[in-house]
Amino acid sequence: MKFADLIQRLQHSRSRLSEGLGRVIGRASEAPVDLAALEALLLGADLGVGVVNPIMVKVRAMLDAAPVRGEAARQKVREAVRAVLLERLVPCQVPLNIGTAKPYVIMLLGVNGSGKTTTAAKLAERYCRAGRRVVLGAADTFRAAAVEQLQVWGARIGAEVIAQPPGSDPAAVAFDTVQAGLARGADLVCLDTAGRLHTKSNLMEELKKIVRVIGKAHPGAPHERLLVLDATVGQNGLAQARHFHEAVGVTGLAVTKLDGTAKGGILVAIAQELQVPIRWIGVGESAEDLVDFDAKQFVDALLGENAG
Repeated sequence: MKFADLIQRLQHSRSRLSEGLGRVIGRASEAPVDLAALEALLLGADLGVGVVNPIMVKVRAMLDAAPVRGEAARQKVREAVRAVLLERLVPCQVPLNIGTAKPYVIMLLGVNGSGKTTTAAKLAERYCRAGRRVVLGAADTFRAAAVEQLQVWGARIGAEVIAQPPGSDPAAVAFDTVQAGLARGADLVCLDTAGRLHTKSNLMEELKKIVRVIGKAHPGAPHERLLVLDATVGQNGLAQARHFHEAVGVTGLAVTKLDGTAKGGILVAIAQELQVPIRWIGVGESAEDLVDFDAKQFVDALLGENAG
């Protein structure tokens, strides 16, 4: 995706953060930096206290060392914000490498409505286009529409879909899917799972069971436990990420629906909290809108094209 397109897709978050900086940091030559308003703006952008605090420390140190006002202050504060965001995000810019494991098993996790099924299908389409053989597993057996949705995608992109009747044991579907991947010589298995409340211990135990069953079918799998988070939920996404990570050990993140929210800063808060790779961000409905995460492009898009 071109950088100009990414800027457009992140317009809501950019408006809150970049334009907000312009409002709280006066352009007039004598206007001082309103530190309280700046802190409130950053917290309102869902960056999280763990990110906002070091930004404010850096800004205060900068102003103490070389007091500036107006446009010069605005630029300095932008530089401070950008530096801290990059410090948090660059270490999390780790593309997924499916390596030599065959099949490489990706298990998608998340609550209802986060975009797991669509993300599984988009990943399958991406790898099918690259000439890889993909098997999809419809282990969300509690929502009939999820199975049908995956089957439609599979028929469209040429990926086999393993499914059982609604209400079947999701661990059994997972086992069958991995077995099918092994038998077909597939390169990749994408396993969709049922959405679940992260606060329900019995549902999280079921996820652990699926992980164990997959490991018995294919030692070392699932190779990627991909947590799909809906950016529109803001700080609640951080709580979700924490619970899923504690339950099954999240190895990667896909953050969806960033094009429809002003809460894009939550991605930084989650990176600060979990420090796991951010694989993809979702900025639209098409397969091309599931974009490899690029920390510098993301930060520049949030702060405006000429940020930093």
